[in-house]
Amino acid sequence: MTSAVELASRRQRWLWGAVVTATVTVTYLVILTADDRWFYTDDTESGAVPNWIFLGRILRTGQFPSLVPEQWMAGNYPVEGQGGLWNPPQLLVNLISPSVDNMVLLATGVKWAFSVLLALGVYRICLEYGARAPWAAVAGAAVPFTGFALFFDQATWVTALTGSAWVAQAWASSLRYLRGRSGPLPAFVFLYLAISVGYVFPALVAGILAGCLVIGERIHMQSWRPSLKLAIVAACAAAGGLITYLPGVLSSSVTWRSDQGFQNDNFLTAPWSDTLNSGIPSALPAIEAWFGEVQPFPVTYIAWFAVPALAFVDWKAVHRSVRSLAGALIFLAAMLIATAGPSVMGPLRWPARLLPMFALAALVVVCVLVSRHGTLRNLPARAGAAATLVLVMTLRAGSSSPEFMNRHVLWAAAVLLVGALVLWTARHAGEWVVTTILLLSAPPVVYFQVASTTPHPLAWDLPARQSVAKANFPDRPGTTLQLGDRALVLRWTANPEGVYRSLVFGNFAKSLDETYVNAYTPIGFEEFAFHLCMRHDGSSCDDAFAAAFATEPSTGRTYVDLMLVDRVVLQRRQYPDADSEPAPPGWRWAQSPPGSADAVDAVILERIEGPVSGRNGRISFTEGVTATSVAEDYATSRVRVDSVDGGRVVFARLNWPGYTVTLDGRPLEARSVDEMFLAVDIPAGTEAGDLAVSWTPPGQVAGFVGLGLGIAGTAVMEVLYLRDRRKTRKERPEEDREQIAAATAG
Repeated sequence: MTSAVELASRRQRWLWGAVVTATVTVTYLVILTADDRWFYTDDTESGAVPNWIFLGRILRTGQFPSLVPEQWMAGNYPVEGQGGLWNPPQLLVNLISPSVDNMVLLATGVKWAFSVLLALGVYRICLEYGARAPWAAVAGAAVPFTGFALFFDQATWVTALTGSAWVAQAWASSLRYLRGRSGPLPAFVFLYLAISVGYVFPALVAGILAGCLVIGERIHMQSWRPSLKLAIVAACAAAGGLITYLPGVLSSSVTWRSDQGFQNDNFLTAPWSDTLNSGIPSALPAIEAWFGEVQPFPVTYIAWFAVPALAFVDWKAVHRSVRSLAGALIFLAAMLIATAGPSVMGPLRWPARLLPMFALAALVVVCVLVSRHGTLRNLPARAGAAATLVLVMTLRAGSSSPEFMNRHVLWAAAVLLVGALVLWTARHAGEWVVTTILLLSAPPVVYFQVASTTPHPLAWDLPARQSVAKANFPDRPGTTLQLGDRALVLRWTANPEGVYRSLVFGNFAKSLDETYVNAYTPIGFEEFAFHLCMRHDGSSCDDAFAAAFATEPSTGRTYVDLMLVDRVVLQRRQYPDADSEPAPPGWRWAQSPPGSADAVDAVILERIEGPVSGRNGRISFTEGVTATSVAEDYATSRVRVDSVDGGRVVFARLNWPGYTVTLDGRPLEARSVDEMFLAVDIPAGTEAGDLAVSWTPPGQVAGFVGLGLGIAGTAVMEVLYLRDRRKTRKERPEEDREQIAAATAG
């Protein structure tokens, strides 16, 4: 190991990039041997994959997804955000998804692709900071399988994984632009993709990263000019991202995500001391979450070698490159501070979700320092320091989960043993052998971590195949409202998959191509959710049945009538005696075949006169008005109205911000019934009036302007870059490798 900076040749970069891809692929296969559904868990199976499938169906009809009123809990896709409506790679995933019957395979394939993208992004970052290719490969292959990433982003929160991949690529491309090795276009593209995923944390991290690089490169280059150029490109990407986030921001007043101020209940906050768990694969940190005050997963794990490796850095020589690493060090400090809380910051919550970014930055810094300043001089003292660090990590792991102390000690012994092998190899073999051992050590560690936690505690056990799910589920045309609690499935049912032959939770109905009120949403229309006490996963409380059939005072109609619900499915465990009581007026109890899933798990109410949805468009109530639907689609309703003395029309639509109403071309005001349903007052004397109700995402025009300005601004910066590069080439035709290396070293 040496402190000299050697830029990798094209052949080396491609070779070790292929090694990174192969290592990620092998690790995926190892995980699948431990749990073949690991990548189809929790939010992935209940939220993301069904969303991809549904949005893909819409795209294939030639429409762009917007508002689906009958999906009351989660039908406002521009506001939901995480559909990635303005993210081209995500749109491609959506477009492909309906054709992939095996949803486990679909989720695994998509996550593998983004894991490779993430790993290669980290690999590129390390190369840009002057690490040799083998050490850059070690960092790249390790990042996708750090603790929080493995147990949450990989297993459940796919949008977080996607966002991390784009952030890593944005970091590498921004650094290349800052140091004059690339133009602004790649930096803009990757920053925009990180922002337009629709998951706010990658967007937030992209902004923080850009700021850290701007400051860091000012320290490195001793000039504001490169930093100013990146700041402009980052601002262009942020302007382009307005189209993704403005609808949510401008609709927040009616959702759960209104500003909650700053609070700290310690939920998913990561105390700094837990970073000392980062090298023991069995360490279970004291981070409060759904499972209590200690996590059942090693979510703060980074890599077994990351902390001990610091003992083999020549710290006296580090000053030669610390300025060139300034941006990475500032970002590392920012992520460490952010993960510690508070737990709620306005609409943001659960800061431990930034742990993958802290792990990414830590591995970049460690591997770059070892590559550039690694040393074996005074080996006994350094080995002793490394062993002491392992001892400290072991004691810290035991303090948070003492019941597993024996396991922690065994892993500490394994770390010391493999570490000794690495040191012996470093003295007697080449660098590529050392890094190969580090790469090969990752899959067994990951296998242990997954095998020790399988099945994943957050797994829903939803059916794996679209065709099987549809074949086993009854056909329920029209709009269905389900009242039930998923907690009862978890508490009472040994085989949850059997329940999903009759009940839906999360976005499962979208996989079935059925229209359900219930869906998975992180946003929620607050008044509607409050009335039916409906939660983010589509579950509802015991009082929901009475609330659904209660009479709305101003119309005299029940809420299920105003919603144009055709069928109500009650979870039998929540309402065991419901069908022993008389059905509500206008409804009857459906008779399910004995022994069927419906008979076992559900009680079903159907309208006596048959389905009402679609009879007269989405008109659910009129008063003093004759209204006839003329045309309907997701976002618009065209109605012919007549009213002698004036009246109103109520629609089976939530009154989301963004509705405009005209009567014969003249604007009318959109109103609300019970702060939920869209209503329009019709003036007296209206005869054969053309009532047009249309919805567009609020802020869409400003979003398009922002996107246009962002693209135009980046185009200008690209032209300036190309002009400067041509000018530089004329003045200095050749620049040798040593000069480039010196610039990299700073």
